[in-house]
Amino acid sequence: MLKLKLLPVFTTMIVTAALLFGGWYLYEHTAVERPLVKAIGSLPGVESVKPVVGTDTVTVNLTLGSDADLRSLYEEIAEKGKNAIGGRKLNLDITSESSAKLDQIWSGELFTIAEAMESRRYSEIPAAMEKLERTHKGLVVTSDMDDKNVYITMKLDSAVKYIVLPRIGDKIGVWPGA
Repeated sequence: MLKLKLLPVFTTMIVTAALLFGGWYLYEHTAVERPLVKAIGSLPGVESVKPVVGTDTVTVNLTLGSDADLRSLYEEIAEKGKNAIGGRKLNLDITSESSAKLDQIWSGELFTIAEAMESRRYSEIPAAMEKLERTHKGLVVTSDMDDKNVYITMKLDSAVKYIVLPRIGDKIGVWPGA
């Protein structure tokens, strides 16, 4: 009968697991995260970047300054990070210097925006943003769109709020960053 010694078996299991998971972590860090940080960190308006790599998605946590152009930033991230992102879905999680007043203005307009997004009448969004500008003195709002997202930038005094709304969103849920 074969007698196994427990110490060599457990040692082999621990070393194998350490090599497997260590190699996976090293690959994710050097082949995916580091090139993304390097490519995105040099873009105008980006103050800090932290990618979170999942199996189906790559979420990039960004801190943006007040001078960022959201649409071109998204396009450049998708283009420069194409090799690292691969076939995964790109999500931006944006942090900026918003204010309670700006958040309140945005919350008041959510029903109009949600209705326009749900009915796919995207041309109603710039009109709603222009109405907001007329209603709130000092507010500057820009909206833009591409084949994947609607981008909205709201500026009031020194505060800025960036919103990325996916054109083809999930059936149930809340927009990230809204």
